[in-house]
Amino acid sequence: MNRNIESEFSRKLDLKHPLIVAPMAGGPSSVELVAETSIAGALGSIGAAYSQPAAIEEFAAKVRQRTDCPFAVNLFVPHPTPRVTARQIEHAIAQTAPYRSELGLPTPEFTEPYEGDFDAQFDAVLRIRPAAFSFVFGLLPPDYVRAARKEKIVLIGTATTPEEAAALEDSGADAVVLQGIEAGGHRGIFDAGGVDEEINAFDLLKASRVKVRIPLIAAGGIMTSSDVRRALQAGAQAVQMGTAFLVCEEAGTSAPYKQKLLDAAGRTTKTTRVFSGRLARGIENRFMHEMETRASAILPFPAQNKFTRDMRGASAAKGSADFLSLWSGTGQGDLWRGPARELIARLC
Repeated sequence: MNRNIESEFSRKLDLKHPLIVAPMAGGPSSVELVAETSIAGALGSIGAAYSQPAAIEEFAAKVRQRTDCPFAVNLFVPHPTPRVTARQIEHAIAQTAPYRSELGLPTPEFTEPYEGDFDAQFDAVLRIRPAAFSFVFGLLPPDYVRAARKEKIVLIGTATTPEEAAALEDSGADAVVLQGIEAGGHRGIFDAGGVDEEINAFDLLKASRVKVRIPLIAAGGIMTSSDVRRALQAGAQAVQMGTAFLVCEEAGTSAPYKQKLLDAAGRTTKTTRVFSGRLARGIENRFMHEMETRASAILPFPAQNKFTRDMRGASAAKGSADFLSLWSGTGQGDLWRGPARELIARLC
């Protein structure tokens, strides 16, 4: 549908199609999905936020065994570690004790650090030298921008408001993913505890074009070739899509997660803090419903993300979606279950 469309962004990265396959950390972004989508002419993305540096390098090496096409690596920009008191932890443990008992899990011994070492992760990215480095949750500090530029890595930030997009441009980003409220997964809001302005993708694109000159990438609710065409006609130089690829043959999405995605009646989504402490959009499930009535037991990000990891893992192992973070956007329609390259051909 959009064949032979070129833009500054696609030329810069030598892409056949103006499409980024979203970084989906925690399983869906498998080696095979990243490699096959890049081979097909899109920009495949490694969701590396939860990975140790050695694992990031190993993953990238496996992608490069399959292709020399461009790909991206994605990380979470760190923020000061939130203060979490012993009383907060005790309360959170007490409120989730029945779930851990049900899942056969021991009482957790919960301590810092709550997230990976960003500096070490970023150093791994510099050694990998991917075509692009994408990031969420804020601005990349100047020293990191300079280091990436030295390695000729294209920098792609994430914004949920026109003001965030303008700040990313001023900070040295080469392009900005405009994440509409429709998008699945973590909201890219700079302030972890901030209010979500909930701007839809096309309104965000329209407002940001007035403020920002670097390439803008539309994300959120984009599922079909007509959605792609509409975004490009509205001024986006590319689109970023995640949900549409979650049940492709190559995706590493867990079986219970896939089943919920394929259950059209069960794909009602909302934003929540219950899994990570940050707002994120996912399919509604038991843990989301029950924990939202116990808001005082939700720790701040990234502590909550670490705190719920054992329950999410055990839930997947048991084949249950009850405690999974089922990230998904609002886009509707049948999901493609075949090879990712065929989906890209249908979209572009």
